Amino acid sequence: MQNYRRLLNYLRPLWWPLLLSIFCMVAFSLLTSAVAFLVKPALDDIFINKDAVKLKSLPLVLILLFALKGVANYFQTYYTGYVGSRIVTTIREEVYFHIQKLSLSFFTATASGVLTSRIIYDVSMIQRAVSNVISGLLKDMVTALGLVGVIIYRDWQLSLIVLVVFPLFFFPIFKYSRKMRRFSKKSQVQVAGITSFLQESFTGIRIIKAFQMESYNQREFRTINEKLLGLVLRQLKIKSLTVPISETAGGLAAAAVIWYGGSQVVQGHSTPGNFFSFMTALFMLYGPIRSLNRSNNQIQEALAAGKRVFEILDLEPEIIDRPGAVELPPIRNGIRFEHVVFAYDNENDVLRGVSLSLRKGETVALVGRSGGGKSTILNLLPRFYDVKSGRIMIDDLDIRDLTQQSLRAAIAIVSQQTVLFNDTVRNNIAYGRTDLSLDDIINAARSANAHTFIEELPEQYDTIIGENGVRLSGGQQQRLSIARALLKNSPILLLDEATSSLDTESERAVQEAIDRLMESRTSLVVAHRLSTIVNADRIVVLDKGEIVEEGTHKELLAAAGEYTKLYNMQFQEE
Repeated sequence: MQNYRRLLNYLRPLWWPLLLSIFCMVAFSLLTSAVAFLVKPALDDIFINKDAVKLKSLPLVLILLFALKGVANYFQTYYTGYVGSRIVTTIREEVYFHIQKLSLSFFTATASGVLTSRIIYDVSMIQRAVSNVISGLLKDMVTALGLVGVIIYRDWQLSLIVLVVFPLFFFPIFKYSRKMRRFSKKSQVQVAGITSFLQESFTGIRIIKAFQMESYNQREFRTINEKLLGLVLRQLKIKSLTVPISETAGGLAAAAVIWYGGSQVVQGHSTPGNFFSFMTALFMLYGPIRSLNRSNNQIQEALAAGKRVFEILDLEPEIIDRPGAVELPPIRNGIRFEHVVFAYDNENDVLRGVSLSLRKGETVALVGRSGGGKSTILNLLPRFYDVKSGRIMIDDLDIRDLTQQSLRAAIAIVSQQTVLFNDTVRNNIAYGRTDLSLDDIINAARSANAHTFIEELPEQYDTIIGENGVRLSGGQQQRLSIARALLKNSPILLLDEATSSLDTESERAVQEAIDRLMESRTSLVVAHRLSTIVNADRIVVLDKGEIVEEGTHKELLAAAGEYTKLYNMQFQEE
């Protein structure tokens, strides 16, 4: 019920189109009841009493009634659709905006396909239900009440027979609602799983083909798809149960009415017109009652979808600005990690008491074996995660006392896994900045050694590069990423293994661009290649989450410690 009330809250800002829709709905229902009401004068006055005046007037009244019904139905349908569409737009934006605020730990624990399914599929389920509730449920209820009024007015004794049978129509609503909601939620979870599977399959299609795993993936997809089919069929079985119950109830009501009402006409206690007016209202009532059952099924699906959507909206970000958080002022001295301890799972420490300082404008290279905590240090500085204990300082300010926006505005990131968008080269370099001219973008591309290859593209800076830059080589992708970082012009630079997967020629072009990017910036570099770190002002060696050595390249080689081992294993060939 709480989720239902939350869904209804979205109707409040849309009160005026909703009011118009309800007004047209009531008008439609009253006009429908009026058609049933006119059956009595049509039969008694025209066909039995031979009233010539009614013969002329009643057809015109019927034409007017049906025309007005059409107009009322048009505006009711339009405003209902408007309300439903606005609601789905609002909810979809709320979910997306809220997801953007959630911490990085949420994204590492949640498949992107699941999030896509909630934003697209689940919200669409809510829209369909909201639209149908307004256009179907409310209209059917008002229509049913109007027709019940006609039935009672025409013959209150005969109407008692109908009212006795009525509970059978609503039996499926009370009997199967919870079960329907449960299977709807399971189906939505399964759809999310399929969405996630498809997304992984499409992004990993090269690996799938390279390992000849098409058949395996087909079997996996068939398994999860068949599971969804099973859930859908169980939902269908529940939905279908409402039909025989409704049909049986309708048959019982019609048979009882014909027997009793016919007897009244035969005995002269009622007129044929009165009886057929009653029967017309009864048969017209059957449609809205059946629709109420269908609307209930959609409501249960929407409630299940709404619960999944609200589960996302109710999540609180782990990383938030503290009360009184301040803007980061221009950096004067540098950055300090003071006894930093961190664990991704709050149990196994990835960093164990790391203390590290960077002077303003200094380049510090982080090296060490895989899993040593190098990338974790880079994740902590922009507050993608918060430290378990210790603190990170910029000058004399704890980064937790800074606004996230000002902190991250001061940091540019270039990583091995370059993130590019299915957009033009120009927009990927500018990335959301509308204050940049084409000359600004070209200058950044030149500094990143990217201008030459961009000029060779079919549409140059207006070339669409595909999802994640799939139409570019690895080195070209890196150079666009560096151009984007250059335009950001942040005082702090984080390089996360930015050259580890490139060939020598590409690395040389990228390295030159990185050297320009690091000029006058405070830089933290993680690299596996000697050329990236040998000219660093200082090298920090990490092992199992602890700093084990620190110094220049020559100093560390002379010490013949952990760095020397890494050098002999990884760098000697260079």
